[in-house]
Amino acid sequence: MRDPLSVLTDAFTSFLFGKVETTRLPVRTSTGQAQAVYLPTAAPGLGDSGVIIGREVYSGKGYIYDPFQLYGQQLPAPHWLVLGESGNGKSALEKTYVLRQLRFRDRQVVVLDAQGEDGVGEWNLIAQELGITPIRLDPMAALDMGIRLNPLDPAITTTGQLALLRTIIEVAMGHGLDERSGFALKVAHAYVNETVVDRQPVLTDIVEQLRHPKPESAEAMNVAIDDVRAWGLDVALVLDRLVDGDLRGMFDGPTTVGIDLDAPLIVFDLSHIDRNSIAMPILMAIVGVWLEHTWIRPDRKKRIFLVEEAWHIINSPFVAQLFQRLLKFGRRLGLSFVAVVHHLSDVVDGAAAKEAAAILKMASTRTIYAQKADEARATGRVLGLPRWAVEIIPTLTPGIAVWDVNGNVQVVKHLVTETERSLVFTDRAMTQSSAELADDALHAAELEAEERAAAFVEHHLGDSESTVA
Repeated sequence: MRDPLSVLTDAFTSFLFGKVETTRLPVRTSTGQAQAVYLPTAAPGLGDSGVIIGREVYSGKGYIYDPFQLYGQQLPAPHWLVLGESGNGKSALEKTYVLRQLRFRDRQVVVLDAQGEDGVGEWNLIAQELGITPIRLDPMAALDMGIRLNPLDPAITTTGQLALLRTIIEVAMGHGLDERSGFALKVAHAYVNETVVDRQPVLTDIVEQLRHPKPESAEAMNVAIDDVRAWGLDVALVLDRLVDGDLRGMFDGPTTVGIDLDAPLIVFDLSHIDRNSIAMPILMAIVGVWLEHTWIRPDRKKRIFLVEEAWHIINSPFVAQLFQRLLKFGRRLGLSFVAVVHHLSDVVDGAAAKEAAAILKMASTRTIYAQKADEARATGRVLGLPRWAVEIIPTLTPGIAVWDVNGNVQVVKHLVTETERSLVFTDRAMTQSSAELADDALHAAELEAEERAAAFVEHHLGDSESTVA
């Protein structure tokens, strides 16, 4: 309650000078009328250089994204994580993104294709359209002179070969090598590299040396030869699986001659490998390191390394460590790593939580498609998404995703042109619901207009070369 002196003072002032304040009565109105008071606003986009993804849902503006154009300005790293449950548009986004990137002459893409139908990988149609033969890694085909990748390829440094051998063994065993087994492997590898000079060393040479170590290997550490043989026995048994087990034929010989590492698109078809077996992370480790030493070169090309089913990498501490090095090394040479994962909870709570956190931290771009509410909340906590984005993720319809580009968060509808549809939606007739087909019919005119706009951009920008390092 105000004191009497203040009331008296205000009354005297009002008498001399009039009221110093006026009381405005509240105004009652409708939201339709009041919306004119608050003009519509939209967050700034990512610029106009790069490839067209689609359009922002709330503003209707075109959404353009390119990690090579944004790197160093709006992106600390060019790596990208794509999340979401099956059937929401991840595959369509990846394929159109690659097709549009390949319109630039200084782009090159490698895809590890772990999914497929009818005996071929999911990227088979796109490869055929571009006149490219996928590199199909298949144990049965490899026995009949199929594709081979040699972990001891001379193109890989000696240090890289040993690191790759250790990773293969640790993934298969499910734990790290102890010092004695590691020593046996190191001396066997060193001996093979010194003595096999007339051809490419192969895994059979390593297995043979582990089973029958030379006396000088024991003398170097002043231990008995029988001890060195015992230390290397488990290692030999693991590598024997690649030589004479269920993975034989793919990695136990010289690298197949004729693999075109200069092609604009290189597809490794892993669809014949059981995705839930230990073979998949082993394959990814071998392919990743082989590419690191044979494909990535300081030639000013911008390279994209897209990995389907990437949880095989992020969920294995040994494979993740190899890919961490690849990601750090690749940033200096223009490499954008794209990891496609269904559920983030599969990896952040797994055995490789530390390594997974490091890889996720390097992914400055995150695209999240529809997830269940509890999964969306967990994803939001790990990735630091704003609350409004977390709340909207469970409500997203196919083709719409939350994009977080280094803190710039937008809701984006991915647009596919009619030209791309036959290459992107390979199983459309079997998987698309009647509601989605009806929606397609309603938007047919809209898509036609968007296709014309995309064709215009491709015509004027498609043959241009990126000038941003």
